[in-house]
Amino acid sequence: MLKGFKAFLLRGDVIVVAVGLAIALAFSTLIKSFTSDVIEPLVTRAQGKNPISLGVQLGKTGNTSTFMNFGDLVSSIVYFFIFMMVVYAVIVVPYKTLMARRGQSVFGEPAPTKTCPACLSDDLPPAATRCKYCTSELSAA
Repeated sequence: MLKGFKAFLLRGDVIVVAVGLAIALAFSTLIKSFTSDVIEPLVTRAQGKNPISLGVQLGKTGNTSTFMNFGDLVSSIVYFFIFMMVVYAVIVVPYKTLMARRGQSVFGEPAPTKTCPACLSDDLPPAATRCKYCTSELSAA
């Protein structure tokens, strides 16, 4: 049972999903900050309704709902990049090392491909002589 669980965890799909989830969580924080600190004050000011930080007061002084808070937005951006660096250092680099030991390349440069001049599909192997989609002849180069 443990051997099967280990094989499941070492599949590339699980790691890719974990990294994607971590990025989504960090990005959601960035988006929430942008909407609450930049978009919401603009909407509130446009409605005519009326804080002290790095930002711009759009309405009457002291009205926190019309304060465009750039300080919190910058903090969220910094958080996002720090979080991504940590995810890369803690998850991606060890995973790449582990998979390299197993003889597999992950998160590397994509394999070279050929483009079909007739249907413009760009995922053909470099050695292909015919397009797998439209069966037209491919040049040797």
